Amino acid sequence: MNKATCDSVVWNEELMEMLREAAFDILLADPLVLGGELVAEKLGVPFVYTFRFSMGNTVERLCGGLPAPPSYVPASMGSLTDRMSFMERMKNMFFYALQDVLFHQVFCREWNQYYSDVLGRPTTLCETMGKAEMWLIRTYWDFEFPRPFLPNFEFVGGLHCKPAKPLPEEMEEFVQSSGEHGIVVFSLGSMIYNLTEEKSNMVALALSQIPQKVLWRYKGKKPETLGPNTRIYDWIPQNDLLGHPKTKAFITHGGTNGIYEAIYHGIPMVGIPIFADQPDNIAHMKAKGMAVELDFNTMQTQDLIDALDMVINNSSYKENAVRLSEIHHDQPIKPLDRAVFWIEFVMRHKGAKHLRPAAHELTWYQYHCLDVLAFLLICAAAAVFIAVRCCLFCCKKCGRIVKKKKTE
Repeated sequence: MNKATCDSVVWNEELMEMLREAAFDILLADPLVLGGELVAEKLGVPFVYTFRFSMGNTVERLCGGLPAPPSYVPASMGSLTDRMSFMERMKNMFFYALQDVLFHQVFCREWNQYYSDVLGRPTTLCETMGKAEMWLIRTYWDFEFPRPFLPNFEFVGGLHCKPAKPLPEEMEEFVQSSGEHGIVVFSLGSMIYNLTEEKSNMVALALSQIPQKVLWRYKGKKPETLGPNTRIYDWIPQNDLLGHPKTKAFITHGGTNGIYEAIYHGIPMVGIPIFADQPDNIAHMKAKGMAVELDFNTMQTQDLIDALDMVINNSSYKENAVRLSEIHHDQPIKPLDRAVFWIEFVMRHKGAKHLRPAAHELTWYQYHCLDVLAFLLICAAAAVFIAVRCCLFCCKKCGRIVKKKKTE
């Protein structure tokens, strides 16, 4: 499907000519859906990546040159933290190695030839992706674990966040009716809008037993166990609800946008990750002390009740959420302004080659200094060999002299 999409653009001469005549200054692309960098190369314009991460940080490491020591940089999608035990470090290292093999031997094999055919010269997918002028990462140190970064990697996490706006009148009345107990906001994202009847009844039963009022974004059949404290909506103004002073907790699937809205407004979370980056996102929030995680497949009514009780009544979760919110807001420039600045910077200077690390010009063995280590090992082996030969020669010489004296 990705190749079909690329074909419909790069081989469409009429479309490509129209794009050339438009004389764009820059192209924005997401490296998880290939083709943007290919169009940029054919148009001869600089391009900027904006994304959360790739599987196992593969694209960032192998194509962007981003350092990632497996001893304390957990691979994305591994649900690990930067404080790893021996077994976790082993798991992390194997995960990195597996992703690298899959990327080079499976994923890149056909794409390398495709990119070479389109550009009319020998190249590789990674070489083309590595020409990105800037990599705008949609996280920040309120979310990330400390790790090395390059000057052409910039954090813009939470660029979509903004102060809460007033709620619709009917919704505001329901929120205000919660009294001192406040409300819980519940959404599993735009992709999960339905549940099995059994699961929805289990969730609704749990929500009916908490003192808070609940606003649940849900499009499925109305659960039979739905309590009077819970209202179901096809859509909710999530950011505005999370920014409401009555909000006590956020039940979320763990999408990056929702997590950043919760960080922005300082709201603790009950994470129910389902797929993709969600388990990894919730693992970060657990490590930061801002979330409790539940297993979507095995959770029961009491599990959800206990998790909500924990994040609402254990003050440490709210304190950690507020601390991360303060970190997020305490920046010299807002994330959206930072993203705009670097995009315009690339436009003004026709690129950002001065930020590009020399790692792009090194082979894999040069990058890891394996040629230097091999040379040093050869030198050491040669020195040991010469020393041993000299010792043997001296021993033989001494032995002959002693034998000659004894004979005399």
